Amino acid sequence: MFDPTSQNDMPIGDREQADDERPRENGASAPAARGSQPADTPRETLPASNAELVETLPEAAQSGRLDPLLHKIRNLPKTPGVYLFKDAQGRVLYIGKGKDLRSRVSSYFQSSADLLRTRGPEIASMIGQVVDLDFLDCETEVDALLQENRLIKDIQPPYNERLRDDKTFPYLEITTSDDFPGVYVTRKPRHKGTRLYGPFTSAAGLRDAVNSLQKVFRFRTCELTILADDDKRRHFRPCLLHSIGQCTAPCADLISKEEYRKDIDRLKKFLASKRSVVLRQLRKEMEQAAKELQFEQAARLRDEIKALEALSLSGDPDIDVQPEVFHIDPTQGLAKLAEILEMDTPPRTIEGIDIANLQGEDSCGSLVSFIDGKPFKAGYRRFKIKTVEGIDDYAMIREVILRRYRLASEGEELYPDVILIDGGLGQLHAALEAFQLLEIRPPMVISLAKREEEIYTQARGKPIRLSRNNPALRLLQSVRDEAHRFAQHYHHILRRKRLFDQDLAAGRRPPRASRKRPSNGGKNVRPES
Repeated sequence: MFDPTSQNDMPIGDREQADDERPRENGASAPAARGSQPADTPRETLPASNAELVETLPEAAQSGRLDPLLHKIRNLPKTPGVYLFKDAQGRVLYIGKGKDLRSRVSSYFQSSADLLRTRGPEIASMIGQVVDLDFLDCETEVDALLQENRLIKDIQPPYNERLRDDKTFPYLEITTSDDFPGVYVTRKPRHKGTRLYGPFTSAAGLRDAVNSLQKVFRFRTCELTILADDDKRRHFRPCLLHSIGQCTAPCADLISKEEYRKDIDRLKKFLASKRSVVLRQLRKEMEQAAKELQFEQAARLRDEIKALEALSLSGDPDIDVQPEVFHIDPTQGLAKLAEILEMDTPPRTIEGIDIANLQGEDSCGSLVSFIDGKPFKAGYRRFKIKTVEGIDDYAMIREVILRRYRLASEGEELYPDVILIDGGLGQLHAALEAFQLLEIRPPMVISLAKREEEIYTQARGKPIRLSRNNPALRLLQSVRDEAHRFAQHYHHILRRKRLFDQDLAAGRRPPRASRKRPSNGGKNVRPES
C-alpha cells in the first residue's frame, strides 16, 4: 500500500501505560542533500528476469537482500508515474517521476548507468540504502510532475534538492467579477471572483501563451481598476498595447462592457477546448509559409504553436491543489464550517482521529486537537492498539473512540465541538457505533474521505462536496492531515522499537559511531614559535 508520509520521526511520550500521554515532539528535520530529479526518458530497459538484473547490481546487492525490490521493479507498469525509494526503516529517501515507471526505476540498477558520474556521489550512495519502493501511476506526464512536486513538498526527502521550497506552479487567472476582466499569470490568485486555469508546469511557456492569445482576443493585462460607469475613462490615454493591436483599451472607453465580455467569453471557451483545430490550422500555415520561403513568418507561427501547446501542460485547480497558494484564515474557515454543518455558532474545538498500521503490525491511533482553528499540541493523544489483531481499521477506530471519550461520557472531561474521522462512510459508522456502546449521544461527528475530499455527516445520507478552495474544507484538511502525520509519527516509533528488539534478540548490535581523527593524521604538532 502506498504511504506517502512514511518518514522517521523523533520519539515522544505516552499516556496510558506508555500509550495515551500528552506528547512532546522533538522532531529534527533531515539534512538536505544534493541531487537533481531523474530524467524522464531512460536509456536502459529492464532485464528479462531477476537474475539478469541482479547481475547488473553492485556486489553488495547480489546477496539476495534486494530480491523483493527487484520483483517489484519487474512488475511496475509501463505508464507515467511517481516512484518513492525507501530504506530499511521505511523512510522515503528520494522521490522521482518518469513517463515509463518500469524503465525509469530499473535504470538506477543497471551496471551501465554510472550514477557516480551522471548523478553524483549522493545519489549513488542513496541507491545503496534502497530496499523498497512505492509508486503512483498517473494518466499523463504532467500529472506525474504535479504529483512529484506535491509529495516532495509534503515529505521533504533528504536526497531531493529541487521542489523542496515553498515555490508554487503558476495559474492563469481571469478576474470575472470585474466590469472589464483582466487576464494574469499569477502564483497568488484571488480566493473568489476569478476563473482559474492550471497550475501550469512552465511559467515561461504560460507567459508566451498569454502573449499569443492577447493578439487574438485583445484582453487587458494591466492592474488598473476600470469601472463601467466611470465617465473619466474617455479622457484616459491608452497604453502601447492598444497601439500594437493587443488590447481593446477599456481603460480609455474605446470598447463597451458588453463587447469586451464577448471577447472574454470566447477566450474562456478556447481555454476549455482541446485547441486541436486551431493547432492544426497553425501548422498548415507554418508549412505553407516555409514552402513559400517566408521563414520569418514560419518561425513566428512555430513560436505561437509552441506557446499554445504549453497550455496543455497544466493540471486542474480543483484536483491539483497547492496548499501554499490557498492559505485560509481559521476564523473564516470555522464560520463556513458552522454554516455547512448547520451549527448555531462556529465551533471552537475540533479533534481529528486517524489510524496507522503496516499490514496489521504496529497498529496505533492518533488524536489531534485544534482550538480556534490552530493546533493545540497539549491536547494531542496517541493510542497503541491493544484489542484488535490484523487489519481492521473500523475496530481500531472504535477502540480509540472508547478509550478517548470514556471519561467524557462519565462527565469528567468535555467533548469537542466537532470530531473529525479520517476516512469515508464506513469509518464514520464505526465511530458512531463506539458512541452507542458508551450509551451517549455524540457531538458533531463527521468524516473526510481522501481523493474525492467528500464530507460525511451523521445527519445526511449523501456526502457534502465543496470546492477545493472552500475555507471550511481547507480547515478540515489541515486537521485531517495533522492527524495522519501524527499517527504515522507514532507508528514509526513502534516499528523502530520492534525492529530494534528483533536485532537485539538475534545478537545484532547497532554500529558504534566512529571517532573523528585529527586532520593532521593523529600526530601532535607543536605550533611554531
